[in-house]
Amino acid sequence: MILAALAAALAADCSIGWATDLPAAAAPEAAPRLDWSGLYLGIHAGATWNAAHTGLAGAALADNTFGNASGGLHGGYNFVLPSGVLVGVEADLSFPGVPESSDRMALLALAGSRFIERFDYVGTLRGRLGYAAGSWLAYVTGGFAWTQSRLIREDAVEQEKTVALRPGWAAGAGLEYALGPRWTARAEYLYSHFPATRFGLPSGAQWTSELERHDLRLGLSYKLGQPHALNVPDLDDLSGARRWALHGQTTYIGQGYPSFPARYSGANSLSPSAQAKASWTGSLFINARLWDGGEVYFNPEFMQGFGVSDTVGAGGYPNGEAQKSNFPAPHYNTSRLFIRQTIGLGGEQETLEAGPGQLARTADISRLTVQVGKFAVTDVFDNNAYAKDPRRDFMNWSIWAPGAFDYSADKVGLGYGATVELNQKHWALRAGYFLAGSEPDSNNFDTRLFQRGQYLVELETRYALFDRPGKLRAIAWLSSAHSGSYREAVANAIGAPDIEATRRGRIKYGYVVNLEQALTDDIGAFGRWSWNNGRSEIMAFTDIDSSLSLGLSVKGARWGRPDDVFGIAGAINALSKDHRDFLAAGGYGILVGDGALNYRQERILETYYAFALAPRLTLTANYQFIVNPAYNADRGPVSVFSGRLHGSF
Repeated sequence: MILAALAAALAADCSIGWATDLPAAAAPEAAPRLDWSGLYLGIHAGATWNAAHTGLAGAALADNTFGNASGGLHGGYNFVLPSGVLVGVEADLSFPGVPESSDRMALLALAGSRFIERFDYVGTLRGRLGYAAGSWLAYVTGGFAWTQSRLIREDAVEQEKTVALRPGWAAGAGLEYALGPRWTARAEYLYSHFPATRFGLPSGAQWTSELERHDLRLGLSYKLGQPHALNVPDLDDLSGARRWALHGQTTYIGQGYPSFPARYSGANSLSPSAQAKASWTGSLFINARLWDGGEVYFNPEFMQGFGVSDTVGAGGYPNGEAQKSNFPAPHYNTSRLFIRQTIGLGGEQETLEAGPGQLARTADISRLTVQVGKFAVTDVFDNNAYAKDPRRDFMNWSIWAPGAFDYSADKVGLGYGATVELNQKHWALRAGYFLAGSEPDSNNFDTRLFQRGQYLVELETRYALFDRPGKLRAIAWLSSAHSGSYREAVANAIGAPDIEATRRGRIKYGYVVNLEQALTDDIGAFGRWSWNNGRSEIMAFTDIDSSLSLGLSVKGARWGRPDDVFGIAGAINALSKDHRDFLAAGGYGILVGDGALNYRQERILETYYAFALAPRLTLTANYQFIVNPAYNADRGPVSVFSGRLHGSF
């Protein structure tokens, strides 16, 4: 994988933090020059426009255009002649963005059915011809292109599909700038054309489409091997203040369970048949200091895979990496893009350690921090040292997070908002506002600012118990959103309740209590209690109205494995009376709904052992036992087995 190779190269490089401010020069220096020759790898993202001319034999023709986001990986080799002329070759793969509709290339709607052509990826193999002048490179490019298309025909009764690899050609131009001996940034336009191709479906339908693709994208490339440069400042720490940082991670989770007893199943049930699914994510975290106290954070991610039973069937769902949009091929997402401004208030200082969401720096302990942009509510609220990250520790949704905390998010768990934090030595106060979804379980947000949205406040206190550090956090939240009422849906039902018919502006509120406590140098305990009023629909997270979780995290120093971690935890999840009456009447929530309900509290046991293969590479074995999945005593229990491989740099 190109991403894996890039990660390995970066991990081996000693220059992960850089500075962009140059020292003052006594005399003018020559323009920076870079040796552009050599092998490079990189990442790109941008906007895409797909134009399609389609036809269905004996039926209809259609022309349509779809715009969406995309991102991908590229790599190549350059050779520069003494004259400055550059000759090179480059290959790339681009993937559709999030949401799922970003992979749409063509659509034809007919009476009673529709045809949709989607792309899994687009690849090119191109030559590059350019001219390098110092730290700048201008180039043209062209060559072979291909795409894997997925044609789907669906109607009210059935769905059929076929997959084909389509050849074509691509051409474009770009401008690239050397940030340092190893790093370049680029802006590029690429046009791709895929001639008319015929698809045959099992039903006998004949579909023909001709596609054009326009990509406008930005990219970042890393040069492998020994850099050779003249007068190009390596973006190391020249001024004494690190201004750039790059981190990355990749996580693969394989998860499955054997068959289990079930008297009946519904649309949102865990399938009682044995099954196994896998999910994968790959991420970069590109962070930069803009000015004194001002920072920008950019997190491009690729995600692929499915949760078991298509991520439904339990309030405490067993895979925290399995989001609600299932992707058979990788999808690109700009997961985080935000600005953070920190204002020091003077007094004692502390060191903030470098990480994916934090540039290393020295800051006043007494400080005010404002953050605005796209990020997850849980990036700022509900931190916990022992149960927070399903890529590294517990994976169950009601253990790594408060189960009844219905925080604003899209289907992959991210949102748009603003937060402010006042930090002091022994406490911190945080408040935030986030856009609410336009409807439950949606990728679209309601932009009626302050009329719709979620408000949050969190108080964090820090203390010592028997000289061991601990933290207690209390969160209160309130959401104003377009949602339905469980009670009204049941009262108005003729047959199964229709909650969509009851949707209007409603208020939902709740709270979270979050505790973490170090017991020894190697053992920590944690617990969460969360609750919401349970009268209206869950908007974004999962079908839980009250939840209690407790657990322990143990480092392996006692048995000679200090980098290993063993964890064990349990959770009890429950529903409000209105919510369970709705499910018992045949209603469906975001993640649960068996068509009927013999209500019992959902009980979960999770344990894991994370084995450190290397300082930044961990292999984890995870086991979960779920009693009364989706609160139904007529189904289960279920034993869920998982293996997780996580690497970072």
